[in-house]
Amino acid sequence: MRRGRSYMKKFACTAIATLALFATTLFGADLTGKWTAESEGRDGQKRTTVFNLKSEGEKLTGTVSGMGGQENAIEEGKITGDEVSFSVNVNFNGNARKMEYKGKLVGDQLQLKTGQGDRVRELTAKKATS
Repeated sequence: MRRGRSYMKKFACTAIATLALFATTLFGADLTGKWTAESEGRDGQKRTTVFNLKSEGEKLTGTVSGMGGQENAIEEGKITGDEVSFSVNVNFNGNARKMEYKGKLVGDQLQLKTGQGDRVRELTAKKATS
């Protein structure tokens, strides 16, 4: 009878772990918090982009700030498993432009791409500790 209980405990632990993994994949990763990414601008200077994210299931909201400290609201934010997509409307010198971001949570890093054609920029954001 002891052998049966041991088997049941192992089965239960495996089932719980599988359900937890399935729930994360189904409902999306928790990206809530402040994320920062550094990149090199055209002038060779380092630029920091800050993502203040809030995830609720598959919905992603928050802000993105970067050039000039301008903060822009996230729109159309979506999380599917470890994949993420969203857009922000930005204003460059009086010109409105929609920037789309797509990426993936890999370990403790959020790997994103933004831009179009030959102007695609890759960003690796890390969760801020403060």
